[in-house]
Amino acid sequence: MKVIQAVGRRKSAIARATVKNGSGNVYINNHSLEVHEPELARLRIEEPLQIAPEVAEKVDVKVNVSGGGFMGQADATRTAIAKALTKWADDEELREKFKEYDWAMIKSDTRRKESKKPGGPGARRKRQKSYR
Repeated sequence: MKVIQAVGRRKSAIARATVKNGSGNVYINNHSLEVHEPELARLRIEEPLQIAPEVAEKVDVKVNVSGGGFMGQADATRTAIAKALTKWADDEELREKFKEYDWAMIKSDTRRKESKKPGGPGARRKRQKSYR
């Protein structure tokens, strides 16, 4: 039995996807994708499954995701699923399909929050200086 594992990251969220022979079921943290909330995050996670339906209906996908907020988790899950399906199919054409749709499906987005600096409330903003 063939089992493929892939990792997706976004901000501080990490998703680990496991793909094996099955009938098209998708589980995120042991809950079915159909009941995943909010809807916007669910639709984002479904994108790789809709781009490659011929591969997605032959496999079961289990994803464990932790850290970050709900959209960061959704993007990490989406990347992990796309990577796992690409590995499973071993198809360069499918990889290009994902890449053409959105590069973040194949390569995890490495952008992070910039750290706060002294002299102001955020990373770049400073207190206004008065000359008079």
